Amino acid sequence: MRVSVLLPAAGQGERIGRGPKAFLRVGGKTLLDWALEGFAWADEVVVALPPGFRVDGLKTVPGGQTRQQSVFNLVQAATGEVVLVHDVARPFVVRPAIERLLQAVRATGAATLVVPVPDTLVREDDGRYGGVIAREHHRLVQTPQGFRRELLWQAHQQARAAGIAFTDDAQLVRWLGHPVALVEGDRRMFKVTYPEDLILAEGLAQVWNS
Repeated sequence: MRVSVLLPAAGQGERIGRGPKAFLRVGGKTLLDWALEGFAWADEVVVALPPGFRVDGLKTVPGGQTRQQSVFNLVQAATGEVVLVHDVARPFVVRPAIERLLQAVRATGAATLVVPVPDTLVREDDGRYGGVIAREHHRLVQTPQGFRRELLWQAHQQARAAGIAFTDDAQLVRWLGHPVALVEGDRRMFKVTYPEDLILAEGLAQVWNS
């Protein structure tokens, strides 16, 4: 099956405060560069960029006001039978995890990488330590998330018609009524969200490059 990798890279990175997140530099390369290298094997890569940005040699679409709008544009432009939607803010792409994901997508039509919750998980109760949540029943969701393209396109079209917004594409597909398989991810594929995450990424980049 032909695989298209979709990179919503239009986020402004407000929590880090250094401009569009895709162009933050880690280990001498932008986060977008890391993602492009990690998925260089794919049949197609499509990138949603912020307004006013362009990168020569890339297949791009305009980024939307929200992640969901950007992915809508990306799926519309994709030509692969399978699409992998990946946060450009996750620079370190672990190939064995991707292979596990692709295997699940081919078998079920929809899957996402996840990792266990390592810490004690509690409910905040007015600034105090509330009830403990059983962490063995919870997972942290990573990307990429993988789908048969037609399934994800149907989910996006119906959500747009209904005016419903979700924070990731697995929720969209699950809302459509299709189950989403959980696949073992990798903790190295963490998301750069806060300034301190850049320090962790710089450290990992040194090992990765070596």
